[in-house]
Amino acid sequence: MRKHFTFILPVFILLIFSMVSILTSESLVRANTSGTDYYVDATNGMDTNDGQSPETAWKTFTPVNNKTFKPGDRILLKAGEVWEDQQLWPKGSGAEGDPIIIDMYGDESLGKPYIAINGNVPTPVYLEGNTWKKDMDLVGKTGAVILMNQQYWEIHNLEISNDNNFDEDIDVPGTERQVVRDGISISINADQFEDDEDTIMDYFRITNNEIHDIDGVTTWQRIHYGGINFQVFGEKPYKEYADNENYFKDVKIEHNNIINTELHAIQFGFNWFNDLGNWEQDWIREKDIFSRDVYIGHNYAENIGQGAIQLANTKDMLVEYNEVNGFLKRYDSVSAGLYSWASENVTQQFNEVYDGVSAFYDGTPFDFEFSGKNIVYQYNYTHDNPAGWMSYMGRAENNIARYNLSVNDNGVLIKNQLHVNWSPAYFVNNTFVYDGAKMEIHDEEIKSPMYLYNNIFYNYNQTTPTTWARRVSDGKPGIHNMIFQNNAIYEASGLRGEHEPIDLYKITDDPQFVGDPTDYTNGLIEGTQNYKLKETSPLINAGRYVEQAGTKDYFGNPLYRDGGLDIGIHEVQIGELTAPEDYQIYDYQPQLSYAREENLLLDLNEANINVSHENTNQNINHLVDGDLDTRWQTANVNPSEKDPIRITFDLGEKKTFGRFVINQQEARIGDYYLDYSVDGENWSTLKSGTLANMRDYTLDFENVEGRYFRLNVTSRRAPYDLAFNDVSLYDRTPMEPSLEKEILHYDKDALDRHISTYVFLEPNGNQFEGISHNGETLAEGEDYTLDTVRVDFTREYLDSLPVGEQIFNIEFTVGENLTSIPFSVVIYDDPVTVINELEQMIHSYSSNQIKNPIEKNLLKRLNNAEKFLENENQEQAMKQLTAAQTHLNKPSLSKFITNEAKDQINELLTNMLNSPKK
Repeated sequence: MRKHFTFILPVFILLIFSMVSILTSESLVRANTSGTDYYVDATNGMDTNDGQSPETAWKTFTPVNNKTFKPGDRILLKAGEVWEDQQLWPKGSGAEGDPIIIDMYGDESLGKPYIAINGNVPTPVYLEGNTWKKDMDLVGKTGAVILMNQQYWEIHNLEISNDNNFDEDIDVPGTERQVVRDGISISINADQFEDDEDTIMDYFRITNNEIHDIDGVTTWQRIHYGGINFQVFGEKPYKEYADNENYFKDVKIEHNNIINTELHAIQFGFNWFNDLGNWEQDWIREKDIFSRDVYIGHNYAENIGQGAIQLANTKDMLVEYNEVNGFLKRYDSVSAGLYSWASENVTQQFNEVYDGVSAFYDGTPFDFEFSGKNIVYQYNYTHDNPAGWMSYMGRAENNIARYNLSVNDNGVLIKNQLHVNWSPAYFVNNTFVYDGAKMEIHDEEIKSPMYLYNNIFYNYNQTTPTTWARRVSDGKPGIHNMIFQNNAIYEASGLRGEHEPIDLYKITDDPQFVGDPTDYTNGLIEGTQNYKLKETSPLINAGRYVEQAGTKDYFGNPLYRDGGLDIGIHEVQIGELTAPEDYQIYDYQPQLSYAREENLLLDLNEANINVSHENTNQNINHLVDGDLDTRWQTANVNPSEKDPIRITFDLGEKKTFGRFVINQQEARIGDYYLDYSVDGENWSTLKSGTLANMRDYTLDFENVEGRYFRLNVTSRRAPYDLAFNDVSLYDRTPMEPSLEKEILHYDKDALDRHISTYVFLEPNGNQFEGISHNGETLAEGEDYTLDTVRVDFTREYLDSLPVGEQIFNIEFTVGENLTSIPFSVVIYDDPVTVINELEQMIHSYSSNQIKNPIEKNLLKRLNNAEKFLENENQEQAMKQLTAAQTHLNKPSLSKFITNEAKDQINELLTNMLNSPKK
């Protein structure tokens, strides 16, 4: 049974495929100078021929499969011909510069040569009780085209299917029927190499193939299969195989169409050594058996049963310009549209993924999977995926998602997190457009720090605000470890979502997209134009510089105009470009929670810690090493009030403390109480309660002084040991309050009415009481607003003040006394006034504070700006001021000016810049 497939693709993909096909056809008419050409013609060939010309072609794959080919040989299948129920498995390997090539010959208008294997492949898996087993003699032999322990091959211009019944899917679980089928199966079987054989399989090119109808079951059989499948097999535990062997190298998979396949469209690199456990696969990195140097690009996948493009156990991989149109269509388990597992140095960019399904677990277009290092998602476009946008597993390092566009991925934006990270993840300059009635930002608990900078959260729902956290325990939302800064959070309803994160630099105004954000189409560029920003957008230069932002935006534009970074995926191209060495790095972190920095437990060891129910196989130092990726656990006992699990810390001497932080591996502590002692015999309770279903807790109490501190657990949430990543203890004795800055400059007629009017408080454990001016108390909500520790003076209030320096008193309760910190606001009424003050300030500096060339350049630019303003040419005036600030902040000129003088001049210049026109 066979079924030719008609591929209906976007015009630009068809053009690319046509060019590739033409190039391939031209290459076939050239003489083969390094090997022999072998021809196969299903209609006119004969297997008794020599196969070395179109007139003496072979008929079936039998002579092909029986021959060991040599470097430079080509196996050419005639266009328009069909081979049914025959696997193609030629033997031999090519060499560097002389690969063996499988390709087509003849009249391309007749269609590609078609291999319809009709499901006639072996089944290499079986159930033994409830355990999946593999027949190691059959693994890797399930494709229409097979290569095993072979290298230096190219496969081009084939049509392939592997289905015994095109009209009916195998809609049963693997427990009822075992089925494993591939289109192209390329594998390593580490147990079948001879002692002196090369075990690193080098150089594969898979291009311009049409693969369709690869049918399979609906559940996991502990093996991967799909349209194009690279796997590594070995029956022994991984420790018994040598390091730096048994992997693929230098692979390109390009311009293939893959439609209606199970499990995957493309699966690359999964290693099955020790396949009964160790799914985190740290041993891949330890043994350096990553596959490597892989390119997967310009492929089209449609209606895929499970995850469309799964990449595993690979490093140094680029995945770009792939289109996934439908995934997880028939598979009853977790997966994602395009993702890499236990890999490193993988960049996934310029991909479009859409038409996923609703799924409780995973189901998202992207996934930061286990054990990934240096995984980057950038410049991708996802839309209409009801499970959400990004699954997030943890145990990862230096993962970045930047300049991606997500539209109507209305499920969970960042989904799951099963483990703490090795280092924080960064989500930078992404744009998320969604329906707040369907979308949640996170569903469980973020277990370790995750940074979200310069993103747009655009909820277009007119009545329902954003749901930020599904799980809230003891009043604590599951997003508590997400750090938000300089994001735009727009609610079309005007309502703020419950548990909206603290972002003291956030913008809540309309971002001002150039088009309707709910009007979008397919296409990386043509479908995304509406998400550029207008030149009047409040998001221009409102972002925060972080190196994870990279160097260009979604549309390929360079970043950092006028030293600033815009929020979202688009950097508006107005203003002067700023050289990387002159980027303004503003790394001030507002104080959201106070405790002195020293962790009093960090220097303790097993001699200072006593555990009532100890697990003797554990290293107690992991409990207090400050490393969230280490683990320590108690014995598996059921605690009670009469027999609690007690962990006692001896600080060595009396110390002051008032905060205890618990980082659990799993949320298992139920009822607890904390107590302390001076002498180790007489104990006083500090705090007690019940911990909810959250792993991380910060428990504050009144500062006390003691030598001994103790955690007592009297019940547990689950019948397992208590597992910790870390615990820490801190002093909360207040220090003197302070402010982020001492002076604010405000110009009533500034070029930009969006200039800063805020100051950050640094309470240092003290209570903010209010603000006064000339003996009058300012009204909160009318004269100023307070957001946690950010004070914003209202423009109406500042406009009501006279020109000149105004002194305010910002008041705190320190102990039992009221303490005032003076704060200056200098009011101007026109930009020329500010310029004149700047000129006077520069002239007032001594030669030790400022020298040429900075002094001369600044005065020249200021003079030019003043002249332009007098002629009402604000645009040219701003260019002069921008040039002055750029010159001022060049690191190469820092030796000509003191930091104090530079900061004072920057403060005044900033008040006249950052206008809506930049």
